[in-house]
Amino acid sequence: MSGQTDCLFCKIVEGAIPSNKVYEDERILGFRDIQPQAKEHILFIPKKHIPTMNDVSAEDWPLIADLLKAAQQTARELGIAESGFRLVNNCNKEGGQVIYHLHVHLLGGEPLGKING
Repeated sequence: MSGQTDCLFCKIVEGAIPSNKVYEDERILGFRDIQPQAKEHILFIPKKHIPTMNDVSAEDWPLIADLLKAAQQTARELGIAESGFRLVNNCNKEGGQVIYHLHVHLLGGEPLGKING
């Protein structure tokens, strides 16, 4: 279902690279970031390979909704939903994207720095 043999996250989806999973269904995988930036730092990826947010097609939008629902559910299960959390998607080089497989970071479990806006 993933699709790119050279993609780190596709290899995680396929089970070729281990991960510390916290969420999985037929379309979405959530696992702990190996370089956490907060007490709770979970990555959510679609099992379908989509390189960036710019590559999301009309048919992919229900998948993006599932990705956000998985993050919401996990925040509740981790006990950080009420205190607060952040969802981040980096897109392309200047947006800070390093791995070109769409993913959302769930950050929380401690006070996070403010972002203007």
